[in-house]
Amino acid sequence: MNPSARILLVEDEPNMARTLAKNLTRAGHEVAHAADGEAALARLGADRWDVVVTDLKMPGLDGMALLRAMHERHVEVPTVVLTGYGTIESAVEAMKLGAVDYLIKDARPQEILLTIERVLRVESLRRENRRLRRELARMQGIGELIGNSVAMQEVYRLIDAVSRNKTTVLVSGESGTGKELVARTIHDRSELADRPFVAVNCAGLAETLLDSQLFGHRRGAFTGAVTDHEGVFRAADSGTLFLDEVAEIPPSLQAKFLRALQEREVVPVGSTRAVPVDVRVIAASNRVLPEEVASGRFREDLFYRLNVVHIELPPLRARPDDVPGLVAHFVERYAAHFDVPPKQVTPAAMSRLRAHAWPGNVRELQNVVERAFALSNTETLDVDDLPPLLTAPPASPEGTESIPTLEDAERTLIRRALDASGGNKNEAARRLGIDRQRLYRKITRHGL
Repeated sequence: MNPSARILLVEDEPNMARTLAKNLTRAGHEVAHAADGEAALARLGADRWDVVVTDLKMPGLDGMALLRAMHERHVEVPTVVLTGYGTIESAVEAMKLGAVDYLIKDARPQEILLTIERVLRVESLRRENRRLRRELARMQGIGELIGNSVAMQEVYRLIDAVSRNKTTVLVSGESGTGKELVARTIHDRSELADRPFVAVNCAGLAETLLDSQLFGHRRGAFTGAVTDHEGVFRAADSGTLFLDEVAEIPPSLQAKFLRALQEREVVPVGSTRAVPVDVRVIAASNRVLPEEVASGRFREDLFYRLNVVHIELPPLRARPDDVPGLVAHFVERYAAHFDVPPKQVTPAAMSRLRAHAWPGNVRELQNVVERAFALSNTETLDVDDLPPLLTAPPASPEGTESIPTLEDAERTLIRRALDASGGNKNEAARRLGIDRQRLYRKITRHGL
């Protein structure tokens, strides 16, 4: 038996509570008693417990209602229910609500201790399993976040740390570095993994619709609002909300956004009643937010509220030694996708891949490997399978420079505009002399 186990005993019958507490204390456990479900919820919210043992039949908030409340509040403590001979069906129902085992009330003390010991042992194995998975991920990279560079090792360390809690995270980095992948990895490795993950690109929504998309609206709040809409905060309730390009939230909505983060509640458009939400927020931006704050485009208090833990993704050009591992990863992926054997990358092709500046970062590299798979008819990927941008154009017999295709020229121009704008799509669109929505369509078409 684990002498450090802390057990919360929820039992309204004083004699039963005393007997159980005495047996558990003799076995080396620390036992606290709550006389009903309400008292148990208060103690669960105030302290850490290794296991809950609860009666089902109690006045007020009974054991079944306690389990439901624990589920709604995401209180994840292994729970054993106490039942009489005639209520096994209720015990089974309680296990459907999250209880891990049940005990017959007049069971022998040794049987009760063995049941609780088994629950504690299983929970200990689960914790150890999670620890080993985190350690393995730290050594091998995490999911599709590939690379062993010093910069990526720091990213893994921070992901591992914040995955153990629900703190707000700000992810920064150029377009294509994998900010949403970081957010999904944090969610998948956390206790919220089986709950909603909602991602929204703030730059992809019209300013007039952003309020409704974030916070929801009531029917009739504006023209076209024919039904209620819950908004992404409520859609992500109990899970994770990922807000990409958060710097694109206009100043007129930043105060409302800040209130939602601080008060954990939202006010839908057309309503005066606040609706509580419980979400873990991960925000991302390819802009330098302190510069946005200095320019007055982003609220300073909102920046500090988001910047609790900051994860900065390095551009791919800053970690060329990670390129071979990423290429191998994408080769395996597209071999499976196209149902062909993995292709070997020639040293000449790998040299070109390592030398490229990758303004589109990992996303651009992925697209290059996919293109090579789609066009190559051999068992290798060579320089000829790479796009013209990665190969030096040969000089014509007259010594004049070869002319790229219009498609390649447009792709190159957009990449240069994005690079010169630090990934700021508004600024890139301005430099190119086109509107933002048109730029988004071209970025999608070119796989940028």
